[in-house]
Amino acid sequence: MEPFSHSIEDYPEGIILPIDKPYRWTSADVIRKVKFAAIRHFGKKNLKVGHAGTLDPLATGILLVCIGPATKRAEELQRSAKQYVAGVTFGATTPSYDLEKEIDAEFPLDGVSREALEAVLPTFVGEQEQVAPLFSAKSVDGVRAYELARKMYREHLRTGADFNHEQSELLSRQQINIYGLELIDYREDLPESTQPCGETKQNKSNRIHVADISGYDLPTAMIRVDCSKGTYIRALARDLGEALGSAAFLSSLRRTGNGGFTIEDAVTLEKAMTLFGE
Repeated sequence: MEPFSHSIEDYPEGIILPIDKPYRWTSADVIRKVKFAAIRHFGKKNLKVGHAGTLDPLATGILLVCIGPATKRAEELQRSAKQYVAGVTFGATTPSYDLEKEIDAEFPLDGVSREALEAVLPTFVGEQEQVAPLFSAKSVDGVRAYELARKMYREHLRTGADFNHEQSELLSRQQINIYGLELIDYREDLPESTQPCGETKQNKSNRIHVADISGYDLPTAMIRVDCSKGTYIRALARDLGEALGSAAFLSSLRRTGNGGFTIEDAVTLEKAMTLFGE
């Protein structure tokens, strides 16, 4: 990818920049950094910069950054199909269904195996209703679900009371479509590290907590997911665990396709900065 010229007028349709979002960065963190560089590079203080679909802080992969007139296409791009590679760890839950919160309960693994997972995956393909995780931006009586979840989690930490996962039923179900699921790998224990190998001190944010699960011996599957807009992969992990008579959470997530772009098209944030002469 060649460096950008210094005139945004040279890009009448704007710029869609696929960035491989760093681990432990929020999508908003990436937009702020790119917007600052783009405004300085193009000399336009009112330059619009946005993204086409949020990625959770502990996810990596394609974040489509839209610059200038391309921001008008953000909604269209958000509606496109997505592809992910998800690490699903069985036998335990966390309140957030990923590693932003510590494991709060363990469950039997009697029904969990490669064969059982391969048998159940096809039942999750197709149109269906899904309940979002409580730690999400969904609305509950006008209040963001994550605000309710954080209040419950603080009470859990203060009193030691169980985190009530059944509160997720407060959230309305939404229609999603899972186009395909493929089991890439299955192992009876956790990988040596759930931290992406690309994490460095430069891209590590202390604001984003990552639970330490190194002391647990839990089976983990790597699953390729092709799905529609609005699909929560954390909720899919939860539901897969329940389908096997156990529990599960998302231990890693990488978005590998979005809006016609693949992960091979994406550039690192550091590379993106060089395109603006940073």
